[in-house]
Amino acid sequence: MSNTSLINNIKIENLQCIRDDRVLFNDLNFSLSTGELLQVEGHNGSGKTSLLRILCGLTLPTEGFVYWNNEDIQKVQEEYWADLAYIGHHPGIKGELTPLENLAIARSLSKQPINIELNNALDQVGLYGFEDVPTHTLSAGQQRRVALARLLVSKTALWILDEPFTALDKTAIKMLENWLEKHAKQGGMAILTSHHSINCNRISSLQIGNW
Repeated sequence: MSNTSLINNIKIENLQCIRDDRVLFNDLNFSLSTGELLQVEGHNGSGKTSLLRILCGLTLPTEGFVYWNNEDIQKVQEEYWADLAYIGHHPGIKGELTPLENLAIARSLSKQPINIELNNALDQVGLYGFEDVPTHTLSAGQQRRVALARLLVSKTALWILDEPFTALDKTAIKMLENWLEKHAKQGGMAILTSHHSINCNRISSLQIGNW
């Protein structure tokens, strides 16, 4: 997990998103700094996933800007992506590979890899004994744990997580809440969507959507 004394901030200015001729959100403004967590809330179809993809720089807003440490993310992509960990609504793992192989690839692609034993990372997410089985044979909750284990193998300041609690049991939900708290205390920040009521002291909420 991230452990940095740097003061980072992400700022969203006058953001608008239009999909299929429908305005999902308009004139959206907010900022987040080191040590803060933000839960994005809204109805299904309100644009939560679209917002997270814009924040990651994967899609462009119709209008507005996203700034990382006062720089437009489109102008500092390499630096920004080095500081970013994104886990989408889908796990983003390869089913034919084992959990160990998936984590090895994730760490090799990281700009700031953490030197942690991959077996240890999987043990921390409750997958001891499942290291070498094809990931597609795991349950949905176990596959989600493999995806979340990527947070343990890369040092990143900003986590952007789309419905990370999906398919998790009570033990894993508590695990992730503890991770979020620890990440914030160590100088990180996170923006996430969830239908789950998140038990974290440092979290605030943002409501989006025009209906």
